[in-house]
Amino acid sequence: MKRKHKKYSKPKRPFDKARIDEEFGIMKEFGLKNKKEIWKAEAQIKKIREKAKKLISASQEEQKVLFDSLKKIGLSVNSIADILSLEKKDFLKRRLQTILVDKKIATTTKGARQLITHKKVLVDGKAINIPSYIIPVELEDKISLKVKPKKKIKEKSPKEEFEENKEEPTQTETKEEGEKNG
Repeated sequence: MKRKHKKYSKPKRPFDKARIDEEFGIMKEFGLKNKKEIWKAEAQIKKIREKAKKLISASQEEQKVLFDSLKKIGLSVNSIADILSLEKKDFLKRRLQTILVDKKIATTTKGARQLITHKKVLVDGKAINIPSYIIPVELEDKISLKVKPKKKIKEKSPKEEFEENKEEPTQTETKEEGEKNG
């Protein structure tokens, strides 16, 4: 079995007050569960920046491939400088949880997270239960909520209907019985 590697790295200074306050604000803004989600976004941005640094001396075609792949996930970049100036907030804005709030499908980020984890959100007809799922621009318009199926009324066989009518007296029968008795 393959060993899973961490997709993030912890901060070098764990008790830096300024960083802790900044991360708390980001957690509140994006409705994140814990700081690991921020660190994962930082790691993704770091990978993207490293790719861009390697492509500085590369040809325009190779750079364009990277630009196109970043534009597909919704990051607006047109040059290497744009890629190097990306922040973790730019990446966090592309998460499914945040996009649900932006499209007003959910009222709060925590409510959006709950909808996602309960498999109530469909992206292109598929139920997604990962709040950190990065939404490509082409699928942004294909986000919807699952519709509850209406309960189907079971049709009764003629035999069941007959037995049901036989057991329940009609209103005229009950009046006649009441007149005889009273």
